[in-house]
Amino acid sequence: MKEWFNAQDVRAARERISPWARVTPLEQSIYLDYADRNYQFKLESQQLGKSFKIRGALNTISQLSDYEKRHGVGTVSTGNHGVAVAIAAHVLGIPDCSVVVPLGTPHAKTDRIRFYGARSMMLGADYDDALTLGINYIDRAEMFYVDPFEHDTRVYAGQGTIGLEIMEQNPDVDTIVVPIGGGGLCTGIAVAAKSVKPSVRIVGVQTAACPAMVDSIRDGVCYSRFPTEGDTVCEAIVGGVGEIAFDMLPSLIDDIVVVSEKSIRSAFKFMIEREQLSVEAGSAMVVAAVREFPERVGGKNVALVISGGNLDINILTSVLAGDFEE
Repeated sequence: MKEWFNAQDVRAARERISPWARVTPLEQSIYLDYADRNYQFKLESQQLGKSFKIRGALNTISQLSDYEKRHGVGTVSTGNHGVAVAIAAHVLGIPDCSVVVPLGTPHAKTDRIRFYGARSMMLGADYDDALTLGINYIDRAEMFYVDPFEHDTRVYAGQGTIGLEIMEQNPDVDTIVVPIGGGGLCTGIAVAAKSVKPSVRIVGVQTAACPAMVDSIRDGVCYSRFPTEGDTVCEAIVGGVGEIAFDMLPSLIDDIVVVSEKSIRSAFKFMIEREQLSVEAGSAMVVAAVREFPERVGGKNVALVISGGNLDINILTSVLAGDFEE
């Protein structure tokens, strides 16, 4: 395994972003119950920008040179990373910020991007298409491209600060369940948490609509672009995987569980109606994993990373009206 970054980088990131990033709650589940297991939600849905993404954005942008800051920053995002870059640029005093999103990105995210002073542009039918078009635009504008998960270790180190917080908030945690999209969140958390407690199990979760990391590890190929099959409520957690995650995660992760869209929708409805927590549908995939595969996930003290809380009202309305019982 190539060590792109380490726990010391994560600790340095925490010091760097602490003036702005929140220490989010680790909150006990009321209704998840299986034998004598204790489930807790790490609520990044209550983070600044309602997503974990602000951690990586702040850690990256705060380290830019004066020259890079003067030329502005840009990124491509399905929403949450774009919101995070907009906020980070705003609090760090960078006036020129552009965010390219795919067509159909929820207004809850694009409105928030613009609220923090960034330009929001819709390009491309899906994330991979938007990425190609967006990077071309950002390069021509001579802006610094804020990488969401592929090649920048500063982003990974920022996301990893969640792992440090979990282990400090509850040292008895023996299993951390993390959604996997590009892999930055899971890789960062794994590096940080295992530096504190090497025995802690890291379980990743992907939707069956886009199991990019599972297929990448199986085939030994980094699928930086990956298709999504069928409809998904996980628009923020689909697409290809990052090079750093592909290199590092296989030796850090203990298991990856693939859950169906139906089980994710059911878990999302459960989180809204029963747990009374405002979360994104894609974030509920970790709850789907412990409801559908409790023995496989295992653990006695289990932390479930709820990665975001930017709700899409159309998805919310559709899911709440659905019946997911067998």
